[in-house]
Amino acid sequence: MRLGVMIGADRGDMARKISKFLADIEWAESAGLDTAWMPQVPDDFDVLTMVSLMGSRTTRIELGTAVVPLQAQHPIALARQALSVHAGTGGRLALGVGPSHHWIVRDMLGLPYDKPAAYTRDYLEVLGAALAGPGPVDVENDSFTVHNPTALGAEPRLPVLVAALGPVMLQIAGELADGTVLWMADERAIGDHIAPRITKAADNAGRPAPRIVAGLPVCLCENSRIDEARERANRILAEAETSPNYQKLLDRGDARTVGDLCVAGDEDEILRQFRRYADAGVTDLSVRLLPIGDTRDELVASKYRTREVIGELAAQIR
Repeated sequence: MRLGVMIGADRGDMARKISKFLADIEWAESAGLDTAWMPQVPDDFDVLTMVSLMGSRTTRIELGTAVVPLQAQHPIALARQALSVHAGTGGRLALGVGPSHHWIVRDMLGLPYDKPAAYTRDYLEVLGAALAGPGPVDVENDSFTVHNPTALGAEPRLPVLVAALGPVMLQIAGELADGTVLWMADERAIGDHIAPRITKAADNAGRPAPRIVAGLPVCLCENSRIDEARERANRILAEAETSPNYQKLLDRGDARTVGDLCVAGDEDEILRQFRRYADAGVTDLSVRLLPIGDTRDELVASKYRTREVIGELAAQIR
């Protein structure tokens, strides 16, 4: 199992945010982490532009998006942007995409959100053909009629991962993509539901075993403060629980809140929980650093302690 970190979800002044996430990606590479994942927050920077900047400060680490909403741009436009970023980062992009949520697509962007799974399948058919270039992209389906030449190609191959939570989306991800990027999935939901379904779909389609990227909040703390860490996760990350998609996923596991998903405790406890995810079929962990404390100084110190341990654990779980 590979270990990565989420970068770029913090709020703050725009100039400070740029400096901070560049410092964060430099740390992630120097710490030996395998990958860094950047979310596309609706009211924040363009994630692929930020990945390009991160690529300019690194030479080795894989750079992933988690995830780019599909409805916001045509698949040819996304393919062109992704291939440009992939080339500019020396072939280190992992393109995470997904159909997003109704409150983003319908309520914020004013776009239809009637059949997100069917739209995702149609979109991936075009995107896959465009990323396989150079050459003609000729795809006609219920959502797109595309006859578009492209001079671009990915070298090395550009992996595409899909945010897939339910059975239909997992089938699509297994057939047409390289894996899935998850949030709000505990080890039972992954082991009993996600891993078997996407792996079977990939096998039936003649594709390699899929990557399963699990996003988790992580807090290094004394074991006596685990409940405090979980309460903090619920305070600052609980908005995700309002999604019907995430609620259905929670129903497939043992967790009921994002706090329940928080990997918290001392180094041994964190490693124990990481290995449970590996046993469930996770190929990649994406760590969302979760500091605790009563003052800013305590929060900063907690973040750096957690970061240091994450770097030490990266080699132990491979």
